[in-house]
Amino acid sequence: MSSFETVPEQLEAKRLLAAALQEGPAHAYLFHGPAGVGKRELARRFAAELLGDHARVERGSHPDLYLLEPLGEQIRIDDIRELRRDLHMRPFESDRRVYLVFGADSLNEDAADALLKDLEEPPPYAVVVLVAERLGPLPETIRSRCQLVPFRRLSEPAVRQAIREHAPELGEEEVTTLARVAGGRLGRALQLLDPAAAGRREALIGVARAVYDDPTFEPADATESLLSGIAERGAEAKGAAEVQVESLELTGREAEQRVRRAQRGAEREELLSLLEELESWYRDLVVVAAGAESAAVHVDRLAELRQDATLERMHAAEEACELVRAAWREAEELQVSTPLALEALLIRLRGELGATAAIA
Repeated sequence: MSSFETVPEQLEAKRLLAAALQEGPAHAYLFHGPAGVGKRELARRFAAELLGDHARVERGSHPDLYLLEPLGEQIRIDDIRELRRDLHMRPFESDRRVYLVFGADSLNEDAADALLKDLEEPPPYAVVVLVAERLGPLPETIRSRCQLVPFRRLSEPAVRQAIREHAPELGEEEVTTLARVAGGRLGRALQLLDPAAAGRREALIGVARAVYDDPTFEPADATESLLSGIAERGAEAKGAAEVQVESLELTGREAEQRVRRAQRGAEREELLSLLEELESWYRDLVVVAAGAESAAVHVDRLAELRQDATLERMHAAEEACELVRAAWREAEELQVSTPLALEALLIRLRGELGATAAIA
């Protein structure tokens, strides 16, 4: 159990996995929960415990460890066919073979059907660990054949502690703000330490305020500002992926697909995070107007919030929160056009909050 301790919290997941190590593992597990809360790290550590070799599992070089993640937008049937061929090979060194499938919620229909056959009648030595952010895209037939291991958003104290360890120079106000903006996702909190992320947050708050504070507010211009931040985050991920693939033995097409997936994944994550942070700004208008400043997310912007959070604006801010949450759900569940979705949202927000500018 000690090897799990570097992953903060996630007590239920750790309890389930500790019991599996003590009593013997099931043939298949499905780790599910938000991005940035420790799923991948705990999956690797579980594999290391099962195989008894932490160093080689960490490097991805253990002969009884099989790693699969989508190169492009999906895990396709050819990927699963290759896994299935490996699945019927006996272990080389250990008593078992472990299969880590990251991004399992990107399995296309054919790939899911092919994987299902081996989940129904797996070899006795195989342990398959699927890792997914969302359960919805996975067929019920696959979910029902796996032991579900849920992951939750982390508590604010856990995220604060991690931020202090990575950036001890930050003041308490900054630490609190970053922890709350991250919304329980450690990966997001550490990303926010980057100066570029700070600049994107600044631009987002500027747009959030301009909706109700700028008489000349133009939704199209504001959309371009937000899209620029999303593209910037995608370019960062693309650069990091290009460096990573240089050390991997991939074909040109495979390398290109991996880089593209990293870029698009980062852009999607940035969009969802942007919407969460936008909603948190309008929620802060409500809580500050209600006299509950201690519950504010943007602790470092209380001066502006006090200025903006009027009683006359409270109801419109509540409605704005609902509009942003609805946009987040659509972006999370559906394939939406980001430019159109953002501009439509900003038009609705202006319609809801803009009328309060003259009153406030």
